[in-house]
Order: sequence, then C-alpha cells, then structure tokens
Amino acid sequence: MIQIESQVFSLFPYPVYSTKLNRNFNKKELNFFKKKETGIFKNEGNISSVNTYILNEPILNNLKKEINFIIQDYFTKLICPKYKITPYITQSWLNYTDQNQYHHKHSHPNSLVSGVLYINADEKNDRIQFFNDKHETIDIEVKDYNLFNSKSWWFPVKTGELILFPSSLKHMVDIKKGNNTRISLAFNVFIKGKLGNNRKLTELIL
Repeated sequence: MIQIESQVFSLFPYPVYSTKLNRNFNKKELNFFKKKETGIFKNEGNISSVNTYILNEPILNNLKKEINFIIQDYFTKLICPKYKITPYITQSWLNYTDQNQYHHKHSHPNSLVSGVLYINADEKNDRIQFFNDKHETIDIEVKDYNLFNSKSWWFPVKTGELILFPSSLKHMVDIKKGNNTRISLAFNVFIKGKLGNNRKLTELIL
C-alpha cells in the first residue's frame, strides 16, 4: 500500500475556551448557590434562577471580577481586536440539574460570547455537548468519528471549570447521570467600543 504524507488543517473552527478558577468557592458563595436564595423556576428539563443578573449580587463581586478577567483573556487571545473594546457581562443566571433532568439544545441570541462556570459537577458523569448544525447536502455513514466529521462533540466538566464559546454555537446537557445536583452559573457577553473602520464605512461605536 502506498504511504501518503499529508497535513490536515482546522480551518475557521469554533473556539471552545476552558480554564479553571485559581481558587475554591468560599462558604458564603456555596451557601448562596445551594440555598437558591433568589428563587427558581422550572426550565425546559431542569431548574434555573429567577434572577437573571445573578452576578450583580454583592456576595458575588469577587467572583464577577475573576470571570471578567478570564473573559478579557478570551478576547485578547482569540478575538485579537485592533481597537480597544470592552467585553461585559449582560445577563447571568444559575442552573440546577438533578438526576434524570437535562438542559435543552439551544444557543444564545443577542450575545457574542457565552460562558458556563461549574459550581458543582461530577467529572465522571457531567458534560456539555456542542453541535455542528451546518447543513450537509450529502450524508455519509461514518466509521470513526473525529472533530471534522462529527455532528456533535462533548466535553467532561468539573467543579471550578469555566468554559467560554461563541453564543451562536448550539449546546445542551444530556440526561443527567449520577446523584449530585449539577450547579452551573451561565452568562452572556457583549462589547462596548469601536468596531469596524471609518474609511471602509463599517465603523460602529457601541
């Protein structure tokens, strides 16, 4: 058999950025998350906080600063803006997922980047799944799946991990296994500053 030397490039990929907080959650933060002090409502498949600006709560001031620092790192490394722009968190909320619950497939309109911080997660069972919803005109049965031929891809998640991704990227949580309550803090990010170019008639000041 002829040996073929080749290279495969990942062109125009969706970035999924993952990092971990440099500290553990303190007792006040954990009590706040577990007591569901701001009220909850039944979402499609699981439970979410009534408060959709959860990171504006004074008890989470330090956590919000840390998340903002990480968001800035995402923009610096992946977006690489020419002009100064300031990313900021628009909405933020808590999700609670118990055994046999799930989080429906969705994306986040009116947002550029979305994120999930895991307050309580079981690395053996908890994961987030992303989807490639691009229409394919030909459907070929696949023997071995990889990043190029898969319609979906999942990542295991753990307590203290923070994931950032484009808000247009569809994602979901499959039926929860394990007996822990998976607690996550989700948020959306938009930007302020100068976009585009004056001479190219694409300038936009936000």
